[in-house]
Parts: sequence; structure tokens; C-alpha cells
Amino acid sequence: MGNNPALKVLLLHGGPGATHEYFEACDSFLPGMGVEYYYYDQLGSGNSDQPTDTSLWTLPRFVEEVEQVRRALGLERDTFCLLGHSWGGILALEYAFKYGAALKALVISNMMASIPAYNAYAERVLMPAMDARDLATVKALEASGETADPDYMNLLIPMHYEKHVLRRPYAEWPEPVLRSFSHINGELYALMQGPSELGASCRIAAWDRFADLDQIDVPTLVIGARHDTMDPAHMEAMAARLPKGEYLYLPEGSHLAMYDDQEWYFAALGAFLLGLG
Repeated sequence: MGNNPALKVLLLHGGPGATHEYFEACDSFLPGMGVEYYYYDQLGSGNSDQPTDTSLWTLPRFVEEVEQVRRALGLERDTFCLLGHSWGGILALEYAFKYGAALKALVISNMMASIPAYNAYAERVLMPAMDARDLATVKALEASGETADPDYMNLLIPMHYEKHVLRRPYAEWPEPVLRSFSHINGELYALMQGPSELGASCRIAAWDRFADLDQIDVPTLVIGARHDTMDPAHMEAMAARLPKGEYLYLPEGSHLAMYDDQEWYFAALGAFLLGLG
């Protein structure tokens, strides 16, 4: 989308296993700002191939995939920016650690630099604010592998999704978000993220790169939000640790702050990108 020979942004969606579709919010803002950007469904997601070889779902392989896409698109250091949201933020950070020489700038949107810290935040802040009985039911259904039970989402939507993922009634969620969520690859998500919506486990459970952030020397914008599933204070600390870090705090936003604090999200994102020179 768009045309700017000096600025090309590759978007990394969340999940793992979601799709580019919820990024369609960009269409109302970035083209008018003169930002060129690329939608991209990661392998196993959306319009990309859906292999059944579960050994493919590792963070290092996803990093190599991003590098293949960059090369195929001909994106070079003087123009190439990477924006990762949620799981895409993990992927973007790992790409920057290995292929930082290929980057002009980085945006980490609504993602902490440590899964253990994320899980601790959920236990310390998010869960205590929930109804204890409903939380116990949700945890029991997750433990027994019964997340397809209608009670699971019936409880999780009002207690978690509408408070920390996108702050409006679920029936009013934007169509691109619902479409993206309906296309999520559940097997891939469960293998990487784990069965719980209130924390992360499985293949990314031990991922923690906070201490390494000072190795990333490209301009980096970290975006956090007051009501996010992720700790906004941790994301502010990420920006402080990054040698060229900036922090954007969205007081009305949650995990999908590109929708529920939309004006500020895109104004600040555009200013960052266009200010790179």
C-alpha cells in the first residue's frame, strides 16, 4: 500500500497464527501520510501456505522467513522499517538482534520484551481485577483442554477481551479484527503461545530479551497502552534501555490500541516514521 521510495514498512501481525487483516486500520491513515507499507501473512497464517509439519513453528525459523521476505521485496537498510505487533513484536525484536544491519528503524507495538514478565503482570495485575469465580472457571476449562466450551468465551469476552484487547462491546468490534480472529490458526497458536488467553507458555514460555535491548542500535518506537494485556511500565522501560528508543503511551488504548486509541496511535506512528529522514 502507498508509494514512498524512501520509507517502506513491513508489518508483522500477532498471534502467532493470526493474519494481516486487523492491520487494515492502517489504510485510513498511513497512505495519506505518505507511508508505504506491506501486508504479510506469516507461514501457517491467513493467505500463506498452511503446512502441517509442527517442527516449523520455532522463533528462529520465523526470523529467517522475515529475512527471506525482506530480500524478495528488495527492502534495503536506507528504507526498510519493521513494525511488529504483539507476537509480531517478539519476531521483530529477534529479527533486529540478528539482522539489525538491514534495518532503518523498528516499531514494537503492544509487546513486552519478556514472556516471564508478561506472565507475572497477568498474575499480579490483570487476574486480581477479575471476578474470582469466573476466573476459576476459565482456568479450569483451560486446564482440562475445554476451551471450545461456549462458557469459555462467554466468560473471557467481557472479563478480558473487552477490557484489555479492544475496549468496546464485542458486538461492535471492527470487521477486520473479527475477520482476522476468525482466521487464526489455532494449532499454531496453541503450540507457540499455549492454551491460555491469560498468559503465555509452550514454545515461547522462556523468551526474555529485556537485558539485550541495548544491542539494538536503530531508532525504535515502543508503543504501550494503559489497558493493554502488556505492562505499560515494562514497555516504557524497554524504550529507556534501547539506545535510540522512544516511548508512546496511549491512555485510552488496550492491546489493539490501533483501534481504541486510534487517532493518537497513527499520529505518533506517522510522526516517528516520517521523522526518520
